[in-house]
Amino acid sequence: MLRYTYKPAILAVAAFFAIAAFAQDSFQSAHHDYRVVPVAEDLVQPWSMAWLPNGDMLITEKPGRLRMVRDGELLPEAIPGTPEVLYKGQGGLFEVVPHPDFNDNQWVYLTFAKPNANEVDDGSTTAIARGRLQDGRLTNVVELFAAQATGFGHYGGKLVFDGEGHMFLTLGDRQDFSFGDREALMAHSAQDRSNHQGVIVRLNDDGTVPDDNPFVGVDGVLPEIWSYGHRSPQGLAIHPITGDLWESEHGPQGGDEINLIEPGNNYGWPVVGRGVNYGAFGRPIHVGISEEGMTSPTNFWVPSIATSGLMIYSGDKFPMWVGDIFSGGLIGEQLARVHLDDEYRNVVMEETLAYDMGRIRDVRQGPDGYIYLALSDRQAGPSPIVRLEPAD
Repeated sequence: MLRYTYKPAILAVAAFFAIAAFAQDSFQSAHHDYRVVPVAEDLVQPWSMAWLPNGDMLITEKPGRLRMVRDGELLPEAIPGTPEVLYKGQGGLFEVVPHPDFNDNQWVYLTFAKPNANEVDDGSTTAIARGRLQDGRLTNVVELFAAQATGFGHYGGKLVFDGEGHMFLTLGDRQDFSFGDREALMAHSAQDRSNHQGVIVRLNDDGTVPDDNPFVGVDGVLPEIWSYGHRSPQGLAIHPITGDLWESEHGPQGGDEINLIEPGNNYGWPVVGRGVNYGAFGRPIHVGISEEGMTSPTNFWVPSIATSGLMIYSGDKFPMWVGDIFSGGLIGEQLARVHLDDEYRNVVMEETLAYDMGRIRDVRQGPDGYIYLALSDRQAGPSPIVRLEPAD
């Protein structure tokens, strides 16, 4: 696989709160030159973006607010009616996704962290709620699903619809301890299918379990599980050309991954991988980088870029990028463009875009064909939404 990194002659300011300066510069890439244009400013830890059929843009803020951009302006007040969230550490309000038939039902789906019932140690889980977005507020909000999981961090929370009435949700391993010999690693919660830690689940749009999920009827396995052996899944997308499900996840210190998700497959965490435990000496975790019966990643990063947000481009503004995977980076502060082969299953080239701008939490294609980025300050300082436009 080839990797390219293009740098302009004059670097733009690194601080994302001065992002407007980027609009004056043209950035080079392998196929399209582009510029970065501000869209909305002064958000607090924006986590996810989505669009309604009328063009309104929805943005989640991690502390628990749902915001709207209308006619190019961020409305001053948050949309009322969102569920109460656990805003602590990595927890908060995560994804916003309109139902594919939003025009008919006005349903909007939110994922979020919430305390587990009867827990006294701050144990928490990831949930999905659905409400009707009418007259500028959410009504009839109902919780559809809460993961059978507990812990601190690694909530997952990415949500996509497949166009066939199903939704997929990522759930992290909740920072379960990962160290020891092979027997200990195989006993890790991400390898234990009796819980929802380190898995992707597949549900009907009402939160019930589809009859054709791979583990329906299997003793000791939760029927919602679609795949397992994940660490901290931070991106999820359906390929618009093939219909395949793609996922990105954080490794520990090294070993971030992009995976092509197949039903029932085991993606290996923590038994196999390319990362090491945090610390100066990087104590080993895995028994190896691959093993029979465990699916290897399609792409990986060592060192990590802290993958976050995943999008597959299908618009008309950047025609040479159609079918490419885009992954944001938090620590890496970059947008990675991953080009696939003609079958859209194997990586042949990677390019670094939109670097030195700040922590990229989410990446989306807007209905206008531009590429939108949510930049998020770790300390909850003012953060913007920007977009990439061709530099004509």
